[in-house]
Amino acid sequence: MKLPQPEEILFSEIENSAALDKIKRIFSKKYRRPLLTNVELLKVYRRLAKKGSIKESKKLEALLRKRRVRSLSGIVSVSLLTKPYPCPGQCLYCPTQRKMPKSYLDNEPAVMRAIANDFDPFRQVTSRLQTLYGAGHPINKVELIIIGGTWSYLPKRYQSWFIKRCFEAGNAFHGKTISQTLEAAQKRNEKAKCRIIGITVETRPDFINEKEIINLRELGVTRVELGVQSIYDDVLALNKRGHAVKETIKATKLLKDAGFKVCYHLMPNLPGSTLKRDQQMFETIFADSSFQPDLLKIYPCVILKEAPRLHKMWQQGKYRPYTDKELIELLVNAKKHVPVYCRIQRLIRDIPSTEIIAGCKVSNLRQDIAKQLKKNRERCWCIRCREIKEAYDPDTKLRLFRQDYKASSGKEIFLSFEDSKRDNLYSLLRLRIPENNSHFIPALSGAALIREIHTYGQVIPVGKGSKTKKSPQHKGLGIKLLKEAERIAKKEFGLKKIAVISGIGARSYYSRKAGYKLEATYMVKAL
Repeated sequence: MKLPQPEEILFSEIENSAALDKIKRIFSKKYRRPLLTNVELLKVYRRLAKKGSIKESKKLEALLRKRRVRSLSGIVSVSLLTKPYPCPGQCLYCPTQRKMPKSYLDNEPAVMRAIANDFDPFRQVTSRLQTLYGAGHPINKVELIIIGGTWSYLPKRYQSWFIKRCFEAGNAFHGKTISQTLEAAQKRNEKAKCRIIGITVETRPDFINEKEIINLRELGVTRVELGVQSIYDDVLALNKRGHAVKETIKATKLLKDAGFKVCYHLMPNLPGSTLKRDQQMFETIFADSSFQPDLLKIYPCVILKEAPRLHKMWQQGKYRPYTDKELIELLVNAKKHVPVYCRIQRLIRDIPSTEIIAGCKVSNLRQDIAKQLKKNRERCWCIRCREIKEAYDPDTKLRLFRQDYKASSGKEIFLSFEDSKRDNLYSLLRLRIPENNSHFIPALSGAALIREIHTYGQVIPVGKGSKTKKSPQHKGLGIKLLKEAERIAKKEFGLKKIAVISGIGARSYYSRKAGYKLEATYMVKAL
């Protein structure tokens, strides 16, 4: 029996990407038709595997996977936008566009996806998951990145509805029904095939207080991105930011004491700052214990017509953005001061260069900085630059590293599994020992806090990790770090309780693997 072309290709001997491309070209010429895409082949492969006509092959799935980097950090990220809503800020640099959330433009990639789905959270999550799945990525471990301005300024009713619809999208992807309440949707997601293991929102430092933190936890938020922008009061005032550095310091402490991961948005090149001051800012945030962010997003200031006041200052010669050479030199030096426990998420916004009137238009800024570091025989030690990704070798001997540092009046202990030279990072844990035993969240009183556990490498679906040699996931690294954190909390600090700020979809991991129990949105264990 003669097989259709896609099936004929799949039944061929395919050892690597080069072999796959060669076979596709041969069959394209043989049948006089356009080259089949990997997505088309993947659909046929899944159909055949489901029928049992072809043996499941993780190797083949990996070869057919499009843009493999999307699932090489241990999770798949789904970015989505909230609806256009007024913002309390009056910042000089922030673009405002009609029918768009504040600070976002309608031709940015994530915004275009949101517009196509009418800013509906269910549709945004569903369409992105379908795209990722269609490209061959496992979607069992999903991290939601919710953007769109100041989350904390949105009506609480809208927040709750928005998050509920996100969970329902994850639950419905494999046939689950719609839930009556947010809590029911969260409970269902604990055992869903498509689990939301983390939620990130962005907000202003002056909107963080105890009440807001409790609300964020009830929604399932695990990471907060703070619009810090600068650590100089005069720069913040000149740019009409509306808050001072003291609000950043207070917000950072409140969030860390509640277990959140904290990401800073920093904006070098603001009016009122200088290259020297910006360089000092990058050094200070890791030298001063009042700051110490876990993650960074660096968005150099640019001139946009949608930010008319800053545009006017530039036209009048009252503001000059850094040259590309100056900016690259600044960020090369900044990267050298980023410690091993911080991850640089982004180095530039996804604003199309055609929209930028003045300022940096280099879309591949990260690559240019990496080249310059290599030329200088230097390197960046941030988490993103050291993630193991596709380089996992099961024969590599791993070492447990520990780094203690002071942060926000508490003690942070960063545990990690890495190779002996610390070139590759496999798994990490952030343990916090708070300053005080009392807490405004009773479940956290007297507890050590685990703010993050993360194993990197290719995403492996839940329950299928023990058979793969392609990823460090499901090899017990997380449990080993968890046990070490429990030992430190009990033996070194005399604490009798430990709590994890678990994402909803990760709760069963702690209850099943380590004996933790749900208490007031945290997974808690007596020591």
